[in-house]
Amino acid sequence: MSAPAMRTRAARYDFSGRIAVVTGAATGIGRAICEAFARDGAVALNWDRVPGAEDTPDVPRHFEVDITQPASIEAALAATLDAYGRIDYLVNNAGFAGPTLPLDEYDPLEWQRVIDVNLLGTYHVSRFVVPAMRRANAGRIVNVASLAGKEGTPNASAYSAAKAGVIAMTKSLGKELAQTGILVNGIAPAAVQTTLLEQMSPQHVQTMIDKSPMKRLGTVEEVAQLVLWLCSDSCSFSTGAIFDLSGGRSTY
Repeated sequence: MSAPAMRTRAARYDFSGRIAVVTGAATGIGRAICEAFARDGAVALNWDRVPGAEDTPDVPRHFEVDITQPASIEAALAATLDAYGRIDYLVNNAGFAGPTLPLDEYDPLEWQRVIDVNLLGTYHVSRFVVPAMRRANAGRIVNVASLAGKEGTPNASAYSAAKAGVIAMTKSLGKELAQTGILVNGIAPAAVQTTLLEQMSPQHVQTMIDKSPMKRLGTVEEVAQLVLWLCSDSCSFSTGAIFDLSGGRSTY
């Protein structure tokens, strides 16, 4: 089931002159976030292993980054600061779910890879970008966690554990930076309509829909709108918080 037509216009923000970095923004949720930033005037940069379909070679909007490789992040940061001078917004979006298996059947190397990308990747990107934001005494960081990190998804123990770590890290970093002008928040989406769902059986997708009190999937645009609000000046007294994006499914 798709999202119902909006009765009101989505909020618009003036991000003119602001620099937004979104990891994993070649496709899906990250791409929607990048495009939403750009529509509202920001310079939106895709830190990903591959460029998006609309990235152009003459404008350095894509920086090749593997978030599991600290040297790759450090190089992209240096290139970004050289080109644009600063980073105003960081959205840690890059991640992947990994295989769907019971814990005792999970390959240890695959478990580690899920942790490396989703949790350690978010940590590494943040640890490089935070000092640049500290020098500016300003910035916004939004970490894309998951409902799985709150509730634990059966047969997705590695992903659930990684996203639970992202949630705790968001709370910790938000407190650390609370008096620096840098706000750190996270979002916890349930299932969102992306091409990833095409890899799942219709029955599995229907199960996710049935679990939602709204009886539908989220949209990438709904995710992007929440991220933009968290980066806007309208959000000024929230930090270290996790914002639900589950259609009412989350229990806390």
